[in-house]
Amino acid sequence: MRVGITGHRGLDQDVERQVRGLLDDAVREWEPAELVVSCIADGPDSWFAEAVLKHGGRLEVVVPAREYRSGLPSWHHPTYDALLRQAVDVHETGLTTSDSAAHMAGSEILVGLVDQLLAVWDGKPARSHGGTADVVAYAERTGTPVQVVWPQGATRG
Repeated sequence: MRVGITGHRGLDQDVERQVRGLLDDAVREWEPAELVVSCIADGPDSWFAEAVLKHGGRLEVVVPAREYRSGLPSWHHPTYDALLRQAVDVHETGLTTSDSAAHMAGSEILVGLVDQLLAVWDGKPARSHGGTADVVAYAERTGTPVQVVWPQGATRG
């Protein structure tokens, strides 16, 4: 089974700790050889990719735009680079500018590659086009099953 990941970035440390635990639990639901598809942004995208690789799974990466890496926080670049090197395949949108349209295009490719989408989502509307809620809505429109993971009582800033 191929599992995609989407989720909120910029979570506080307490919510991050809880989400990481929930993602580790989710990984245990699948065989170790399962494949995760991720855009490997900071936050749940990378946390889930790391958990899958730690348990012997494989990683495919979707790069939304040629300038995507430079739009991520500089502190995340080493993690992004390490995960990208471990990818068994890399998919690109062909877009250059890393903006919300490119992020949504990357997410649409991701959803098209997977059997199930795991969403670290608080259930609220997206703050901008291409946010987690938009990715969940796209997956639901295309018939891709979505499993929402969110710590009970948690909020995002």
